[in-house]
Amino acid sequence: MTTQTDHSFFGHPKGLQTLFITEMWERMSYYGMRMLLVLFMTATLQEGGLGLTVASAAAIYGLYTGSVYFMGLPGGWISDRLLGGQKSVWYGAIIIMIGHIILAIPSDDTFFIGLIVVILGTGLLKPNIGAMVGQLYADKDVRRDSGYAIYYMGINIGSVIGYGVCGYLMENVGWHWAFGAAAVGMALGLIQYKITTPKLAGVGEHPVYPMSEKAQKTSWSLIGAVLVGIAIVTALVFNGTIAIDPVAVAQYVAIAFSLIFVIYYAVIYFFSNLTPNEKKRLWALLLICIASACFWSGFEQAGSSMNLFARDYTDRLVGSFEVPTGWFQSLNSVFIVLLSPFFAALWINLGKKLVSPSYGIKCAFGLIIMASGFIVMFFAAQYAASGMKVAPYWLVATYFLHTVGELCLSPVALSAVSKLSPKRFAGQMMGIFVLTYSIGNIISGLLAGNYDPNNVEQIPSLYLQISLFSIGIGIVMLLIGLKSRFWESLAADDEDPKAEDTAAEHVKSVSPVS
Repeated sequence: MTTQTDHSFFGHPKGLQTLFITEMWERMSYYGMRMLLVLFMTATLQEGGLGLTVASAAAIYGLYTGSVYFMGLPGGWISDRLLGGQKSVWYGAIIIMIGHIILAIPSDDTFFIGLIVVILGTGLLKPNIGAMVGQLYADKDVRRDSGYAIYYMGINIGSVIGYGVCGYLMENVGWHWAFGAAAVGMALGLIQYKITTPKLAGVGEHPVYPMSEKAQKTSWSLIGAVLVGIAIVTALVFNGTIAIDPVAVAQYVAIAFSLIFVIYYAVIYFFSNLTPNEKKRLWALLLICIASACFWSGFEQAGSSMNLFARDYTDRLVGSFEVPTGWFQSLNSVFIVLLSPFFAALWINLGKKLVSPSYGIKCAFGLIIMASGFIVMFFAAQYAASGMKVAPYWLVATYFLHTVGELCLSPVALSAVSKLSPKRFAGQMMGIFVLTYSIGNIISGLLAGNYDPNNVEQIPSLYLQISLFSIGIGIVMLLIGLKSRFWESLAADDEDPKAEDTAAEHVKSVSPVS
């Protein structure tokens, strides 16, 4: 049965079921564990944590989340040239599970090894499972978008399960039981994936652009050397030969990622024989990239400073039940499920009325709305500074505004990359755009390092600074978007439909909200 005639899974190819459930359990393990990180690292030794400062813990959190996105770039290359999607997802899931098992070991010495292993596995799995969803459909198959919507639902279901299970175990059983639950989730995904792989009907079975046998051997040797190098550096850190300051490392990595972004962008702009209009489009896209990095630097406070605020300064008692700290992060997933249909209908209805905001205006509003959530946190932090624990609805309101901002900016920014990129560089430009997620996540960790639970009077200024900076960038984008028809004229050129389909497929495979 071809994918065009296969309607076995809610009218979609039965392979979608395989990828839906696998990604659901992978996201359960990822978000469940991510929710634990800062809380575990800042908990005292008596509480079973690592006893790190907030600055160090937040920097490590930013390095972790930023590296996950960055490793998706080599992970996608390995799939395209060496392994193929199916094997990449399989081996990636195994590596992730091993990483979570290491994290579940009640030993502080193995904690960071587990983080590194999870990063490597996620980089191999995440971009490739999303790409395989698109490959289930023929180029003209109208079910593609709804198929991604179903797949996206699996992502959010998995994240809610992860927050719920790991958050409960963290506060009622123990840290390492919660890390172990993430390993169990990934194991369930692996078992399901192995059993149902035949449903993929050969999708992702082989590399898209396979290398010669000689080139493959060279590539594997290089990959092996890199892994050995990582192992050696890790060992030197553990025996004290190399001393690492997480904050300094995060600063250098943020600079390095930013330089990579600027250099790669400049090479394409200046040395790729682009037409004048293609260069104008890249200027527009550069503004969207800046907005993206700023957005995620604020949005990702959810797992760091806002997570700590929920633990330290929020009244979590509902009757006699104390809401686990990590459960607040699940609000984002819940609001996405509730609001996504509304936003999809909103853009369609505006388009019917010939009122279609440009990329720049949508991104600007998304950034400003996200920033307004930190105005809410500013007032909540002021109440906390007066010695009171604040009601949970402050965090609920903030997560609501962050989700609205995300739905305004994230899908639009991804669409803009496929629309404004020179078609012959669509894949590379998406790879460059992914760097904005990494940059934003690392900056987020550095900003969260200014959260000092022992100096609550300074916390309002942290949230106010994030808010004012993001609103400033949003206003600049809004002014540019309102000036003449700048954005629309750049997006209105003739396009290669086939190239756009390919770019759109890649867009959905790397979405940060996935």
